[in-house]
Amino acid sequence: MNGNGHHHDLNGNKLLDAKSKLGYEKMANLVTDAFDSVMKIDAQMDDPTPVKGYNFEGGVDYAKLFGSMRTTGLQASNFALAVDEINKMIECKLKKIDLDAPEVTESARRYQEVLDTLGKADDYYAQCQLTNCTIFLGYTSNMISSGVRESILFLAKNRMIDCIVTTTGGIEEDFMKCMAPSFMDKFEYDGVDSRLRGLNRIGNMYVPNDNYRLFESWLLDILDKMLDEQKENHTNWTPSKLIHRLGKEINHPESVYYWCYKNRIPVFCPAITDGAIGDTLFYHSFKRPGIKIDLVEDIQRMNSLPLFAVNTAAIILGGGTPKHHILNANCMRNGVNFSVFVNTGQYFDGSDSGAKPEEALSWAKIRLNATPVKIHCEASLVFPLLVAETFAKKYPLLDSIKSK
Repeated sequence: MNGNGHHHDLNGNKLLDAKSKLGYEKMANLVTDAFDSVMKIDAQMDDPTPVKGYNFEGGVDYAKLFGSMRTTGLQASNFALAVDEINKMIECKLKKIDLDAPEVTESARRYQEVLDTLGKADDYYAQCQLTNCTIFLGYTSNMISSGVRESILFLAKNRMIDCIVTTTGGIEEDFMKCMAPSFMDKFEYDGVDSRLRGLNRIGNMYVPNDNYRLFESWLLDILDKMLDEQKENHTNWTPSKLIHRLGKEINHPESVYYWCYKNRIPVFCPAITDGAIGDTLFYHSFKRPGIKIDLVEDIQRMNSLPLFAVNTAAIILGGGTPKHHILNANCMRNGVNFSVFVNTGQYFDGSDSGAKPEEALSWAKIRLNATPVKIHCEASLVFPLLVAETFAKKYPLLDSIKSK
C-alpha cells in the first residue's frame, strides 16, 4: 500500500478490488459493443477497384503514370474519367453521320431540307452538320493569356473542334501576342508599382501597356474598313464576323483565330464589348460613328449549330459566359451528349460557374443519359495534359476527316 491507501503489485501497477474489477468488465463490454456496432455491417461491393498509385521504382513511364491516375483517387481519377469522355467525343466524331440513331433530334434529321433554303442565303449554315459530333470549346480569357493558348492553337489549326466561345480578353490577347509578347513574373507583386510601370497583371503574368496601344491602333484601321463595307455592301457585322475578319487581317500562323478563319471555325463572344475591343469600339463610335455589331444574328448562328447537330460535345475551361453560352445553346437539342468541365468554382454560391453537372442536367443542358465529368482544378495545369492524352494521340485520324 502506498501513502494514498491504494494497493499496488510488485511492479507498481494499481491493484483493483472486486467492485472495481466488475465496473471495468462492464465498461469493457460496453466499449466492445460500441466498436462492434460501428463495423457490424459487412461490406457489399460491386466490382470494386483497389486504390493504387504509380510506383516510381521502375523508372518514369509517362503512359503508365497517366494510366495510374484512374486508380489514384481524388481529382487524378476525375482526370482519367475526363480522358475517357473526350475520347468518346472523338470516337463519335470519327463515325459516319447516322441520322437514324434513336437519340438524333428531328431538327438534325431535317437539316438538309432547311439547308436547301437557308444555305442559299448564308453559306454559314453548311457548317452545322459537318461530322457526326459537333465539339464546342469554351474558355475564359486567362487561357489565352497563359500558355494554354498553344494547346488551343493546336486544336484550331487541325480543326479538331467545331466552335469556340470565349470572352473578349480571350480574343484580343491572342492578336496582341502576335504583335508583342506578354511576360512571366510572380503572383506576389506591388499593384501600385505595376500601375506606375505600365504593367497589367494577370496572376503571375503581365501585359505591358504598349501591347494594348499596338492592338488598338491596328483595330481602329480595321474598323474603318468594316464601316466602309457596312455602308457600301450593307454588311451586317456580328461579334463572330468581327473575330473572323480579325483572324483574316492578322494573317499570323501563331494566332488561334487566324486558324479559325482559315478552317471556318466560328468563334462567338457575346460579351464582345467587355475589354479592349469594347474600348476601341467606344472610341471609334465618336471618331467615326456608324458601325453596328448585331448580337441577334450571332445567337441565330450559335444556336443553329446544336439545333442541327447529330451529336454534340462540350469542353469548358473555367465558367462565366463561355460555359453558360455553350450549355444554353445546347438546350435546343435537350443537352450535350458528352461534356468535360475544368474549373475551381464551387456550387454553394449558386453560380453557374461553379454549378455541378447535375444542375445542368436539370436545365436540359446535358442529356439525361450522359456521363459528364468535372475536374476541380486550375485549367492551365490540366488542359495540356488532357490534349496530350486525347486529341494529340488521335491526331492522324482527326486529320483525315479535316481533309474531307
